[in-house]
Amino acid sequence: MKITVIGGTGLIGSRLVSRLREAGHEVVAASLSSGVDLLTGTGLDQVLEGAETVVNVTNSPTFDEASPEFFRTTMGNLLAAGERAGVRHQVILSIVGVDQVPQLDYYRAKTLQEELLRKGPTPYSIVRATQFFEFMDPVMSWTADDDTVRLPATPVQPIAAADVVAALADVATAPPLGGTLNVAGPDVFTLDELGRLTLSARQDPRTVVTDAQAGMFAAVTGDVLIAGDGARLAPTHYEDWLGDRA
Repeated sequence: MKITVIGGTGLIGSRLVSRLREAGHEVVAASLSSGVDLLTGTGLDQVLEGAETVVNVTNSPTFDEASPEFFRTTMGNLLAAGERAGVRHQVILSIVGVDQVPQLDYYRAKTLQEELLRKGPTPYSIVRATQFFEFMDPVMSWTADDDTVRLPATPVQPIAAADVVAALADVATAPPLGGTLNVAGPDVFTLDELGRLTLSARQDPRTVVTDAQAGMFAAVTGDVLIAGDGARLAPTHYEDWLGDRA
């Protein structure tokens, strides 16, 4: 099967390209560095030629009010190019609970991306993942100083990037879902608890202070970032993942 991965050089995309190639598929890794610009459509027709499936794991360059227009434009360009090329399956990576946090610009933008895909001309699959293990460092950096890290007690169910890649690879090589698959890690934490585990594993002397107003995830209420029933639960536990990197 020929598969084009849009965003094929990033954290998820590069690993997905490798996994699919190891499974024997013909894979094109498309990104700005390879001359493909989703915002203008430049290079899309070339990288989609002959592709049966397209997996879009690109991200907006900002998380602010500019992000909805990014996804509106790029999703429109990709759907149009896919239709011209005869693509039979469009896959995107999204976020668990994305439509439950309208107060966040970026989540509204990803919800828009999903809506455009559903209304598009091509059979589709949406893979919604929870927060990646690998994103814990930037999340802590938003509200950290020399002595403390301030985090809200938001419930989260983080997942390893490698496990997200495994789910995407399975979906990309199967018939279109015509719907959404939620994928998540095996354990639920509060974000402040996750911060304490992270600092302890690294012997970082800073203290985590629970602060309901701290950082982007302070805007999240309830357990909307938890995958819930019917989700695909990944095998990798956060504490084991931390231990492997200690």
